[in-house]
Amino acid sequence: MKVLLIKDVPKLGRAGDVKKVADGYGRNYLLPQGLAVLATPGALKQAERIRAQAEIRRARLNEELRELAQALQGLTLVFHARAGETGKLYGSITPQDVAEAIQEKTRYEIRRQQIEMQSIRTLGEHTAHVRLTVDLMPEIKIIVLREGESLPEAAQSAG
Repeated sequence: MKVLLIKDVPKLGRAGDVKKVADGYGRNYLLPQGLAVLATPGALKQAERIRAQAEIRRARLNEELRELAQALQGLTLVFHARAGETGKLYGSITPQDVAEAIQEKTRYEIRRQQIEMQSIRTLGEHTAHVRLTVDLMPEIKIIVLREGESLPEAAQSAG
């Protein structure tokens, strides 16, 4: 199924792009959510107008979220977790945990869907990206320590 994207869709494309997607994805998600329309000849004539409007909307959104991106860029989150002798965690640090920690630390509300990372299952330093817009993706650092350990102790044991 060929669709014309009306809005930016993460991991698919930007507004105004014509993409070939699986029938079910287009029929069950993109079309009902208003993210895309079928790529008919009439719709393709409007592609350039949609692309121009999306560019203006994207620039405005980037400007609004620039302050948040600067606050998040280089942010370091420290988690304490129970771990075995080999450094594997008994549980895991999920994007939901990271979203809650960001909200506690910065007072900005981030949804777990905006955080691009795999669940963390080992001790150490990890990175994650927060997808604010297609263009703004600040990187945050996540440090996972053993329960009862503090940052200076972790640096000494690693060194």
